[in-house]
Amino acid sequence: MASDVDICNLALGYLGDSATVSNLSPPEGSAQAGHCARFYPIARDALLELHPWGFATVRVPLALLNITPPNSWAYAYAAPNDVLNILAVLDPNATDDYSVGLVQPYSVPGNVAPVAGSYTPQTFSAESIGGTDVILTNQENAVLRYTAQVTDTTKFPPLFTEALAWSLAAKLAGPLLKGTTGAEMAQSCLKTFRLWYAQATESDANQRRTQVAQRAPWMANR
Repeated sequence: MASDVDICNLALGYLGDSATVSNLSPPEGSAQAGHCARFYPIARDALLELHPWGFATVRVPLALLNITPPNSWAYAYAAPNDVLNILAVLDPNATDDYSVGLVQPYSVPGNVAPVAGSYTPQTFSAESIGGTDVILTNQENAVLRYTAQVTDTTKFPPLFTEALAWSLAAKLAGPLLKGTTGAEMAQSCLKTFRLWYAQATESDANQRRTQVAQRAPWMANR
């Protein structure tokens, strides 16, 4: 698997830069290493946030905070330190946490019918209260599914690595090539990034099979 240095050198190679870096923390002293150390974490975290990657998806029980939730929220939980993108707040007893719920024709528009053992999407809000990142919800003993900030490159699938290298190349093009040449190269890299990103997300989506539609309540016990 590629290291962060390998990914940076891959990006430099895509720009036609013959230089290589050997260390990012701290950067070894070259202009290339300095720019890579600056832009690599940004490119990595942005790509992680763009899609619910399976390798970066984590679920944890949330820690309840000893504060009074604002407005109509019942609970305030501490957000995990490594959260990049919140995917869902879950009932800990749910057996199907990818279900989208079932709209009852006789209910208030937008309401979903609870199905025993299945997941009804929980409302939530991610906010900052007094400088603390919190997750507000009405779910007791809530479990959070989220995209984590993964820094271990051995977890990155090959297609993700390719997309990341091209995204990084687009960010490096301006500082290294400068002027019109750098701007044009950045746009070219972004076009190639989108191609790799599409392949990476398609491959990632194929790694899971989910039943997203809940059954009607009268069928739940059949």
